[in-house]
Amino acid sequence: MADQLLEQVRDAMEGQIDFEGQRLAELLTNVLLGAVGIFAFFIGFMAQDITLTLYIGLAGTLVTFLAVVPPWPFYNKNPEGWLPAHVAQAGVGGIDVDGLKVG
Repeated sequence: MADQLLEQVRDAMEGQIDFEGQRLAELLTNVLLGAVGIFAFFIGFMAQDITLTLYIGLAGTLVTFLAVVPPWPFYNKNPEGWLPAHVAQAGVGGIDVDGLKVG
């Protein structure tokens, strides 16, 4: 039972993101954390309450974490087309080193 549950969690978190998704995640991180920091500062300044500033910053960090860390499907809209794996046959081919076949 526990193994099945753990396997389902692994499958859900195994998601892939592409290079454009990585760029988007970095941009979202910078924009969200910057905006939350400025917002928290001004609210805390107006209220003259450092605790409120810290709570707003912590909440914004949590929202940013939830937006960026899970492999959401919109992070994998441009997957790379990788080449298929090449399987070398034994005794055929090899590596040329100074005109001699090695391996």
